[in-house]
Amino acid sequence: MNTTTPTRLVPAGKVPLAVHILAAGIFAMVTSEFAVAGLMPQLAEGLGTGIEQIGYLVTVFAVAMTVGGPVLTLSLLRIPPRNALLTIIAVFLVGNVAAALATSYAVMVAARVVSGTASQAFFGIAVSLSARLVDERMRGRANGVAMNGLMLGTLLGLPLATFVGDRLGWRAAFWTISLLTVAAAVLTLAFVRNPAEPTGAAGPGAPAEAPRSIRDELAVLRRPQFRLALVSSTLIIGATFSAFSFFTPILTEVTGFSAGLVPLLLLAYGAATLVGNMVVARLADRHTVSTLLTGTGLNVVFLTGLALFTDVPPLALVFVLGIGLVGVTMNPAMAVRVQRAGGTTPLVNTVHASFITLGVILGSALGSALIPAHGLRAPIVLGIALAVLALPAILPALTSAYLRGGHRGQVRTGEGDGSEERTGAAGAR
Repeated sequence: MNTTTPTRLVPAGKVPLAVHILAAGIFAMVTSEFAVAGLMPQLAEGLGTGIEQIGYLVTVFAVAMTVGGPVLTLSLLRIPPRNALLTIIAVFLVGNVAAALATSYAVMVAARVVSGTASQAFFGIAVSLSARLVDERMRGRANGVAMNGLMLGTLLGLPLATFVGDRLGWRAAFWTISLLTVAAAVLTLAFVRNPAEPTGAAGPGAPAEAPRSIRDELAVLRRPQFRLALVSSTLIIGATFSAFSFFTPILTEVTGFSAGLVPLLLLAYGAATLVGNMVVARLADRHTVSTLLTGTGLNVVFLTGLALFTDVPPLALVFVLGIGLVGVTMNPAMAVRVQRAGGTTPLVNTVHASFITLGVILGSALGSALIPAHGLRAPIVLGIALAVLALPAILPALTSAYLRGGHRGQVRTGEGDGSEERTGAAGAR
């Protein structure tokens, strides 16, 4: 098997099998991320600690993703993407095996740090590779396919870990995740190839796809449009998770649904995210900014409806499903905006993933802080505020036809904003 043969771009209209394989890897990573939430009582008993200490494992994982992910990605920049992915999978496997064998809380903390760091690096490089394996006009759809791993992980990862943990113990849950990781490694080895080197076909003025040095990679972080994209992604995800993190107590204690019905409601929410992800993936390439503005605006409407009618079960359910349709499902459009503003390189996409994780931390942490004084509706109101703040961070992208929909108009060199575009004359040259 020739491991150095590059993959040619897949014709427009088709997403290569390799992108679906990358989605499977993301599914394994997300399942590990959510595992602790479903295993808290068993972990507390097995490690001889309290539920609150186990809760910190969720925070540790998220912080490791936010900080450690970009650092690990930076250390792998000179390695071909496929090899980098296999290296990250090996690191992730070590983290989950260590979790399965952990005999103390300290060992589990270390295992979660390793797993979280690897998870974020894998996500960033996988999204980067997905975009580079297809024609530029197909990036939104490819991002959407890769994001299906995130959506399915959100939908099925927690129930899977909880099911295995309840029946076979929490160690078995981490062994199951380890088996999923090995399967992802085998599939990556068999079906994923490195992309062909960029030939400049995208035309002058397009963001660099493969910077020649780490300095070039880091220079992207100074582009104003790239920074705005990071801010808007953080706020969009923060708005969604400020409500999503507390759906269970909101739906039971305020709305009045029975505890036994909530898993089915969350399953319906997960199904809504899958549908929304597919729709946004179709729109993300040609209508990037308008999709972000429309989706975020609708999220303001649905969050407001949930805040006002939390105690009316039928309406609350409609608004919860609406949040599922337009919340985290903005990911493909957010990724396309970031890739146009900063390029498709692994560091760009890993940094973006870290800011998305920062949004999760922001929404859930601030929501938790508001509940004691203001009740369970407070996180929803926080979500409204964050979504409203996201809109002005999206609006500046309307000034660029390239950021709006991939159209190349005038070249604006030297601005460093990542929105460079071609004139007809430049294109002819």
